[in-house]
Amino acid sequence: MSDSQHEVLWSKGLEALALNINESQLEKLKQYVELLNRWNKTYNLTAVREPAQMIPMHIFDSLVVAPFIDGDNCLDVGSGAGLPGIPLAILQSDRSFTMLDTNGKKTRFIQQAIIELGLKNADVVQSRVEQWQPSNQYQTIISRAFSSIADFVNGCSALLAENGSLYAMKGQHPVQELAYLPKGYQLESTQALEVPYVEGERHLLRITRK
Repeated sequence: MSDSQHEVLWSKGLEALALNINESQLEKLKQYVELLNRWNKTYNLTAVREPAQMIPMHIFDSLVVAPFIDGDNCLDVGSGAGLPGIPLAILQSDRSFTMLDTNGKKTRFIQQAIIELGLKNADVVQSRVEQWQPSNQYQTIISRAFSSIADFVNGCSALLAENGSLYAMKGQHPVQELAYLPKGYQLESTQALEVPYVEGERHLLRITRK
């Protein structure tokens, strides 16, 4: 795909998302894709190999949740290459983001991305979620690639602030997984999402304490 075709992809995709993104933010999103593409060739951070696919499948898929999450601080669990945390941190500079992952190659990449993009509102931790003991709890905890909803809720419960929300990014609506939602938690809302240039269902599930 040519540079001009990439520009059309960015332009039409962000227009479809209806997000208020300025030139500086757009340049950082593009820089992040370039960095991810470069590191991916050596460290295999994501199975998506081409920037033309990374833009919709990683960037648009991350940004689509931006209007629906709240809270001053956000924990991205199982962040992988920094998704959705890095794109959201670029877009929402007034909210702090912590990316958590067990994989050292991926957390080193996230740290490098934070430095190169100049993200003052982002940091990264290499740890298993069950073993990590931060000094503060999080109003928002999100996961794009965690395992089951039950594991997500159980693993993150100690990290969730009193009135906080857990957000699970899923494909099809996970009816069977919700049947095993841990006691004391409830499905607060479900948001169907449309990701530009990405086929298939996408849903954002908000889970809160009862």
